[in-house]
Amino acid sequence: MGVLGIRHLPPTARLLRLPDGTTRTHGPLFLSERRPVPARRPAAADICPHTGRARLGYDRARVLLDKNAGLDLHQLRHSAATHLGEAEVPLQLIMGKTRHKNPRTALRYVKPGAEAIAKVTEYLAPSRRTH
Repeated sequence: MGVLGIRHLPPTARLLRLPDGTTRTHGPLFLSERRPVPARRPAAADICPHTGRARLGYDRARVLLDKNAGLDLHQLRHSAATHLGEAEVPLQLIMGKTRHKNPRTALRYVKPGAEAIAKVTEYLAPSRRTH
């Protein structure tokens, strides 16, 4: 098993599955191999509540993901933003999460489907009389 615990599993399962086979629902996504020493203990949000291991730095995660799984960490970021757009999260919140300063660059993640457009159309439609 590699540094990220990668075997023949789907990419998401590789990153969220614990050694005992259970899955994590919160905490850092990429973890270092060892627990941090007390002198370098990061913030509580940067420690996995299940394993006690610290969040892996972005550059190290990028290198390991490319080497072990052939994945691009930046593409993972785009994928997460696209899921937010599909969930009808407002553009301002997507911009905050992705740290885009210009709405034009974040608009690529907001592609409303037919269902979302129908819902907006209902807001504009005049109310129907019942008598």
